[in-house]
Amino acid sequence: METINIKVDQEIAKAYRESDSKKQEQISTIIKLFLNKDFSQKSLSEVMEEIADQAEKRGLTPEILENILNDEL
Repeated sequence: METINIKVDQEIAKAYRESDSKKQEQISTIIKLFLNKDFSQKSLSEVMEEIADQAEKRGLTPEILENILNDEL
């Protein structure tokens, strides 16, 4: 595995640093999906739709996602 740097605003960086390792792994997985070669030729909306479909198949419902997002904000 290799480490990369991604520029984000201070609030995002702080939230990431303060999140538990499980959430950090989830974020890493999302980034991997966005940068995966299967997605590189697709639009952002297509990638997001596929990620949402995969997440739902794995049990992440819109309600769970909303709860996660509300905890982060």
